[in-house]
Amino acid sequence: MPLRPSALLPDPRRPVKAARGALAVLTAVAVAASGTPAKAQGSIPTIRDAETEQLLRDYTQPVLRAAGLAQQNIRVAIINDRNFNAFVMDGRRIFVNAGTIMESNTPNEVIGVLAHETGHIAGGHLSRLREQLASAQTASIIAMLLGLGAVVAGARAGSGASNAGVAAILAPQEAIRRSLLSYQRNQEEQADRAAVRFLTATGQSTKGLYDSFKRLSDQTLYAARFADPYQQSHPMPAERVAALEVVAKQSPTWNKKDPPELQLRHDLVRAKLYGFIDRGESVGRRYPLSDTSLPARYARAIATYRHGDLRTAVAQIDSLIQAMPNNPYFHELKGQALLEGGRPREAIAPLRRAVQLAPTPALIQIMLAQALIAAGDKAYADEAAALLRIALSREPEVPEAYAQLAMAYGRKGDLAQADLASAQAAFYRGDLRTARQLASRAKTRLPVGSPAWVKADDLANVKSMPGEKSN
Repeated sequence: MPLRPSALLPDPRRPVKAARGALAVLTAVAVAASGTPAKAQGSIPTIRDAETEQLLRDYTQPVLRAAGLAQQNIRVAIINDRNFNAFVMDGRRIFVNAGTIMESNTPNEVIGVLAHETGHIAGGHLSRLREQLASAQTASIIAMLLGLGAVVAGARAGSGASNAGVAAILAPQEAIRRSLLSYQRNQEEQADRAAVRFLTATGQSTKGLYDSFKRLSDQTLYAARFADPYQQSHPMPAERVAALEVVAKQSPTWNKKDPPELQLRHDLVRAKLYGFIDRGESVGRRYPLSDTSLPARYARAIATYRHGDLRTAVAQIDSLIQAMPNNPYFHELKGQALLEGGRPREAIAPLRRAVQLAPTPALIQIMLAQALIAAGDKAYADEAAALLRIALSREPEVPEAYAQLAMAYGRKGDLAQADLASAQAAFYRGDLRTARQLASRAKTRLPVGSPAWVKADDLANVKSMPGEKSN
């Protein structure tokens, strides 16, 4: 399948099994955030899409400014999961499930969730939690050693005393665990209050924040009926929502509505996600032909190109472009449909237009470069290479972009740079052995000490990951 750098990845027609346990998801994503090669990361169900990322960027920037984090280069990553959820794992990224966007009726609901996660970052909760975990681990080890001593002494004295020693191990550990959970509940409450402050400071409604957590409360209400409140890492749903409602309603912005143009962008992104992720018949039920709104037509056009006739899909996309000529993502969709339909030359013009119109076009530039290369015209090689270098300056961890760059250099006859780009592609795919081999070959073709030679040398000497066989 052709590269779809700005489309929803992984391909929804080949669903990635998202990790169900929160710890599994968070661990996988934490590795991704560190820039570790893909093979070391495992299967990370992320989505890349220029339009969705731009919308989330626009949602987040005012909140980050209010939190004093505007200069921290915090990005929002989208997880390919239909559940309503968001989380942070470091101070650089906020992770949002696609389901959070798809289930949110208004921009303000998503903005409220992002404000809450920003509250965690602004409050330094992650680093403090790590400190608490380290302290708890130390306390747990001490408790265990003391308990083992009691077990040994009890074994000498008799079985009853031995049982008391076991209790001496378990009781402190349970107390430590409850203390940690209480600390996390306190952090969640602090993040809620910080979110209200940020939303009020930016003149945005606090109602969306409340609505989002009310939805979560309703979803978890039955499951939490008999739960021990001291065993929960988040405040009990009813208590949390009640406390949040009091604080949120005190804000003067409680009843403020989202601007119509922002609501339209939100609805278009929701339609796009449904169009790519859902089956064609599901899209048809959600957006029936009787719905002539722009978002409904967008969703149906995507479903048609993915599951139906390309000619019909292009006609539907052209009608979208006619309705909103300066929407870059309609042009992008047309180019993507043509490219994946085996018509790369026809894809070039709409993708060029999309690059011109998009505020952050890096992902679209990668797709345009692919179309230029796929067109098979050697004259396009320089343009494709230039586009890819620009795109990679903003998106330096996209292996497919390096692979396309290697093809562009190959068309130009620059085998040294082609080897280096291929090595970088292999590195970001997690194939370190191939990366080292290609980088070593690139070094023999590059001027010693040049910037490209230094990059190749770094890759040629990259250390093996755990579990990788040595050369």
